[in-house]
Amino acid sequence: MPTLNDLIDGDAQRLDTGFTFTEGPLYHPDGFYYFVDVRESKFYRIKPGEKAELLRENTGEGNGTTFDPQGRLIQCEGGNRRVTRWPADGTFASSDVLMDRFDGKRLSRPNDVVCKSDGSVYFTNPGLRIPLGERELDPSAVYRIMPDGSNKHVADFEYPNGLAFSPDERILYVANTRHAQYIHAIDLDSAGNMVKRRIFADMSSEETDGVPDGMKVDQQGHLYCTGPGGTWVFAPDGSKLGVIRTPEIPANLAFGGPDLKTIFFTARNSVYTLRAKVPGQPHPWYLARAK
Repeated sequence: MPTLNDLIDGDAQRLDTGFTFTEGPLYHPDGFYYFVDVRESKFYRIKPGEKAELLRENTGEGNGTTFDPQGRLIQCEGGNRRVTRWPADGTFASSDVLMDRFDGKRLSRPNDVVCKSDGSVYFTNPGLRIPLGERELDPSAVYRIMPDGSNKHVADFEYPNGLAFSPDERILYVANTRHAQYIHAIDLDSAGNMVKRRIFADMSSEETDGVPDGMKVDQQGHLYCTGPGGTWVFAPDGSKLGVIRTPEIPANLAFGGPDLKTIFFTARNSVYTLRAKVPGQPHPWYLARAK
């Protein structure tokens, strides 16, 4: 079994700072990263060596981001209680609402989102931060938006947060942030439906700063999850390999760079990068774009 030193190379480098709470990291193969300042409802782009460029304001507390297979940006808008899709041309002039209700009931606070290679989109919808009188969907859950626009309920959770697929897309990892701090593993069939679920890892800790949050997987199946004290790294069988310590506790991360060996951390007031020795699992759009 590898150690943490077999997976990372060097120390974290700060790219920019001065934000309130960064989140939603996403690498674009044109050589830059997207990220958000959730509490300021701002959306940024940053190239290594340059200051962050503000692209959008008033995002409705935009949070988790991903691409669809056509390179269109998909974002969870927690404050607006919806999931939106934006054109691939990078202008962000307009958007489509992919989902704002399930069975006629308004979503709570969509948080994080991932895209499967078949084009379906999975997202978390925690509800504990919605006042009880305004909460229409209870309990919190993971939902799926199908390529034809229809949607499905996947599984209920107490407070589902970050999401990631295993390299073969047969496991959907879900970080449960409160109050039991676990990573769940949902086993999927070939159509992307849940077969069973289990506890993948326990992230309870005596460290009080940080909760299970954003997740990514590398090409060897190691799972990286931000959490108490830093970014926890697990082997594919759930064994804990260690914690990556950064100057600020990150809420999320993404693999990027031409070789997908740069880890980009959104960490409170700043954003950082750290080199990895194993590349991250490529987004389905990256593979389609390379053909």
